[in-house]
Amino acid sequence: MDKLIQDIARKFFNLNYETLTQQEKEIIQHLAKHLRISKDINIEFEEHLSLGQQLANRMAAFCGSWRFIFVFLLVMVLWMALNSYLLVRMDRAFDPYPYIFLNLFLSMLGSILAPIIMMSQNRQAEKDRLEAAHNYEVNLKAELEIMSLHEKIDTLQEKHLKAIVKKQQEQSEVLKKIMLKKRGR
Repeated sequence: MDKLIQDIARKFFNLNYETLTQQEKEIIQHLAKHLRISKDINIEFEEHLSLGQQLANRMAAFCGSWRFIFVFLLVMVLWMALNSYLLVRMDRAFDPYPYIFLNLFLSMLGSILAPIIMMSQNRQAEKDRLEAAHNYEVNLKAELEIMSLHEKIDTLQEKHLKAIVKKQQEQSEVLKKIMLKKRGR
C-alpha cells in the first residue's frame, strides 16, 4: 500500500508523499483505499459544542427572528402603556415618562445580547471554515479520481486502437492473399 500511496503522490502532485500537507495525505489515503471522503460537517460540528455554545446559538437564532421583534415590541408597548395609564389614573408609575428604567433594561439587554450574537457568529465563521476545508478535500479527491479515470479511459482507448490496427493489418494481409490468388488464376 505504501508504494501505491507514493505512486499516487508522484503521479498527481509531482511530489513525494512526505512533502504533502496533512490534508493532501489524507486525500491520497482515501483515494488509494477507495474510501468516501464526504461527510456532514453540520453534524460533526454540532457534536462538539458545549452547553453554553448551544445555548448561545439558540439565543442568537431567537433574537434574530421576527418572533423576537414582535415579542419585544409588544413588551415595550405594554410597558409604556401600563406606565402611562398608571401615571394618568393614579399619579404613580413605576417608570414614568421618559422611561428611564426601560432604557436601562434595553441597554442591559443590548450589552448581553451583543456578545452572545458575536460568539454565535464566530462559531458560524469557524463552521464555514471547516466546511470550506472539507469542500476543498472533496473537490481535490474528485479531481484526482477524474484524472485517474481519464488515464484509464486513455489506456483502454489505446489498447482498443491497437487491437483495431492489428485486426486491420490482418484483414489487409487476407485481402492481399485473396488478390494474389485472383491474379494467379
